[in-house]
Amino acid sequence: MMPEKYIMSTSNLPDFIPFPKIPRLYTECVVTEKIDGTNGIVYITDDGNMFVGNRNRWLTAETDNFGFHRWAMENQDELLKLGAGRHHGEWWGSGIQRGYDLSKGEKRFSLFNVNIWNAENIPACCYVVPTLYIGEFDTNEINDAMNFLLNTGSLASPGFMNPEGVMIYMSSCSHYFKVPFDKNHKGQ
Repeated sequence: MMPEKYIMSTSNLPDFIPFPKIPRLYTECVVTEKIDGTNGIVYITDDGNMFVGNRNRWLTAETDNFGFHRWAMENQDELLKLGAGRHHGEWWGSGIQRGYDLSKGEKRFSLFNVNIWNAENIPACCYVVPTLYIGEFDTNEINDAMNFLLNTGSLASPGFMNPEGVMIYMSSCSHYFKVPFDKNHKGQ
């Protein structure tokens, strides 16, 4: 018989937190160009209301982010064509981060989810981040995509020779990873 001091009552056990399921590494991934701008979200409710935000908060006319809220309100009829849901993308262009040599005042909203959006089915006011690779996760493919951008420049803004890097979306865990061209990039 076990001594009583080693017997625990179920009434004083801590909350059990299970170990999370571990996603597989060698599953499908999508590699896209990482655009240097500011995060944007267009959220459309089931009843057709639209909210606009950035990475940290909802935006208003008073708390705009580089004109994203104003642009979204001016393009609301087109943006509603995205349908109900949260639509994440990058707001970029003239006056935002790298600028991408766009003409004065020109800004763009590029949607992230290339599994849903493409040049043929997006609202006229939107773009889609350029896709560089879709297939099984492979660091060689990611390095090839990086080298392609280094040699040819941005696909989002052709002729701009200072792209930021790539984004990798791993479908097994529904998570993005970034590889910017900075001191952490092995190719430099």
